[in-house]
Amino acid sequence: MKIAISTDQGHVSAHFGRCLSYTIVEIKEGKVLSKEEIPNPGHQPGFLPQYLSEKGVNCIIAGGMGPRAQDLFAQKNIEAVIGVQGAVDKVIEKFINQELEVGDDLCGHKHGPEEHPPFDSPAEHFPQSKGNKICITSKGKDLETEVDPSFGRAKYFLIVDPETMNFEVVNNPNIEAVQGAGIQSAQLISNKNIGTVLTGSCGPNAHRILQSSGIKVITGANGKVKDVLAKYKPEVK
Repeated sequence: MKIAISTDQGHVSAHFGRCLSYTIVEIKEGKVLSKEEIPNPGHQPGFLPQYLSEKGVNCIIAGGMGPRAQDLFAQKNIEAVIGVQGAVDKVIEKFINQELEVGDDLCGHKHGPEEHPPFDSPAEHFPQSKGNKICITSKGKDLETEVDPSFGRAKYFLIVDPETMNFEVVNNPNIEAVQGAGIQSAQLISNKNIGTVLTGSCGPNAHRILQSSGIKVITGANGKVKDVLAKYKPEVK
């Protein structure tokens, strides 16, 4: 069989239709026969299902995908596996060993008929996130601590409701990642009803994933978390 994995810098992309490339893997009797990475050929309506079907793809793996896109692939007898994160090579290994972990759709959009256009729509037509929460990188677990200057390797993410100032603490498991920390951190928070990220700095790959989820990214934040929130709240509403 052949699988196609949405790929961004060696990791599974949060968005199948708008990833940088696809990793096409042929597997037989538990062994990888071939693997190639091809650039994303574009988003013309109905093109990707036909394109990958002609390449013999039986299964697609991605972080997220809208229901219409899944239907289009199903019409080509291609199974969609979504909610997947991690390095592509590790995902291939888990797929072969039937240990692949799937989770929630990571695309970050609601899936109503008007809220989530098909993946093959032009990128500029995708809606902005309806999330109203603020994610701020933090060195500690409360609003009195300092802002962590790094997004991808921040110690914690504080997910704050700007109306009530109630917040959730999310531990960042990607602090010690050898590579792809920004990408994996962006995928981690992209489905948490967030409208804005406040941080010191954010790499281009993580920035692109966040923006594609409709999340506004504001960099240059420093000082105590509560002070940064007070400063930026008028801008992020």
